[in-house]
Amino acid sequence: MTSLNFAKLIADLIQNKKGYDIKILDLRKLSAIADFFVICSADSDRQVKAIADEVDDKLSEQRIKCSNREGYETMNWILLDYFDVIVHVFKSEARNYYNLEKFWGDAPVIEIKDEVKPKAVTKSKTKNKKADLE
Repeated sequence: MTSLNFAKLIADLIQNKKGYDIKILDLRKLSAIADFFVICSADSDRQVKAIADEVDDKLSEQRIKCSNREGYETMNWILLDYFDVIVHVFKSEARNYYNLEKFWGDAPVIEIKDEVKPKAVTKSKTKNKKADLE
């Protein structure tokens, strides 16, 4: 599996736990740190942990080990290091503060479309009654 395909697999795993604003930064021509960063946002500490756990658990099932984990103490920003791909799971406020996309502004970006689920359409009883009166 190429490192790009690996990064896309991680993006899919993030979507399983409703992570959003997922971006893959291509660092191959910019740094030896990693080939790609996968960055996402979450709305709560609990969701940050759930996303990071999903990625780590599903990859562990495939015998892919994480070399380093950081951020579980504060749950604002969890980093999972898979050598060629580094995953950054941010609480939205922390992501805005650290702004990795700006810091790595020269990196080509692959934006992953957020999965939008349509909301259930419900009719209000008051609207129906009002329509009946007219």
